[in-house]
Formats: sequence, structure tokens, C-alpha cells
Amino acid sequence: MDSHVENKLKEIRMRAGLTQEGLADAIGVSRQTIISIEKGKYVPSVALALKIARRFNLTVEDIFR
Repeated sequence: MDSHVENKLKEIRMRAGLTQEGLADAIGVSRQTIISIEKGKYVPSVALALKIARRFNLTVEDIFR
């Protein structure tokens, strides 16, 4: 089973003028976690996906597919 999930996190984060570290600090995860999510190597939990979406005032579906 392929656990790769496409996402627009990098694009959304950059448009918001946030660094990977800035986003990581804002939602309480490591920068490495943000890097892994952006590269599609890590699928965030539902709770983490919701935190990310709330940070940008978007839905989870806006960011992840």
C-alpha cells in the first residue's frame, strides 16, 4: 500500500512567508517533521493535519490529497 500523500504545504507555507522552522514552532513539531511532510515522506496524523490547516485558516483538504 502506498502511503504517499500529495500536499501543497510548501507552496502554502512559502506564500504565507513562513520558514519551515517558523511553521514547526507554530504547531509544536520539529523542522524535520515539516521537511518530511513537504517531501511526501511522512503522512501527518489527523490531529497534526488539523493543526496545520488551522494555522493557515484552510481545510485539511485544501492542503492534503
